[in-house]
Amino acid sequence: MPDRTTPWGVWFPDLPGCTSAGDDIDAALRNAPEALELYAESFEADGKPLPRPRTLTELKTDPEIADDIKSHMVALVELPARAHAAE
Repeated sequence: MPDRTTPWGVWFPDLPGCTSAGDDIDAALRNAPEALELYAESFEADGKPLPRPRTLTELKTDPEIADDIKSHMVALVELPARAHAAE
C-alpha cells in the first residue's frame, strides 16, 4: 500500500453530508458507525425517517456515483443499536 499523508475518508452515498475519516483506513472504518449514529440521531430529532439504503447493485447503476463505486473500496457499516429511554 502506498504511503499516505492525508486522512482516509468514509462516505455514505444514501446519506448526504454523512462522512467519517481517520488517519488510516482502520481508523476511518472504526469512526464510521459513530458518524452514522450521529447522522441518524439528527434525522430523528428533526422527525424525519432515514432513507432506505440502496443495494450495491442499485448504487452501481446510479450515474451520479457509479464511477466512485468502481474506483473505491466498498464497506458495509451497520447503524449501531441504540438504547431507547424507558417510558
